[in-house]
Amino acid sequence: MFKTKKEIVFVILAGIFITNAIVAELIGGKLIQIGPFVMSIGILPWPIVFLTTDLINEYFGEKGVKKLSFITACLIAYAFLILFMAIAIPAAKGISPVNDQQFQAVFGQSMWIIVGSIIAFMVSQLIDVSVFWFFKNRTGNKKIWLRTTGSTIISQLFDSFIVLGIAFYLPGKIDFNTFLSSALVGYTFKLSIAIVLTPLIYLGHYLIKKYLNEHTSVVD
Repeated sequence: MFKTKKEIVFVILAGIFITNAIVAELIGGKLIQIGPFVMSIGILPWPIVFLTTDLINEYFGEKGVKKLSFITACLIAYAFLILFMAIAIPAAKGISPVNDQQFQAVFGQSMWIIVGSIIAFMVSQLIDVSVFWFFKNRTGNKKIWLRTTGSTIISQLFDSFIVLGIAFYLPGKIDFNTFLSSALVGYTFKLSIAIVLTPLIYLGHYLIKKYLNEHTSVVD
């Protein structure tokens, strides 16, 4: 391990990918308001997940993304398991700066939210990698923007509706109109950020190729 530059690049990208995916799940309970729109702060780290997904897709192939996505989903579930254990253990009375109620309010997400977020994550990642390679196989090393943005456009449409549908609409926490509008707002925000970050995809390609001293993708 760490004997080649390719291995180092994968570990760095995988670390960034996993960290941002788990952080997004942990902070997702906080809602923010942008103008008249309300959305979860958990959206904040997802553009970095998009970015690293596309770079891993490009340099380590479809299998690399799928394996990393399954590992990340398991780690997200593990993180929630640890949180449930932490919630169940009482805080030290008069000593702990964070009491049980405060801890519960921040980290005590419902089972519906956890299940919805994990399912949405896996479905969107599998769709993303499939769409990415659909365009990649037809354009080769050209039109990076098409396969990166195209895969995000489709995969995040599913992600936005699945997570809200399972976590809030199915349990009856929101009505259909609220579900529809919230999903569309979240999707539009994530899509806009993904488009804005397109130049960073090209920068990432440049830096990785320069580091690997190669002129084509590793998987080509």
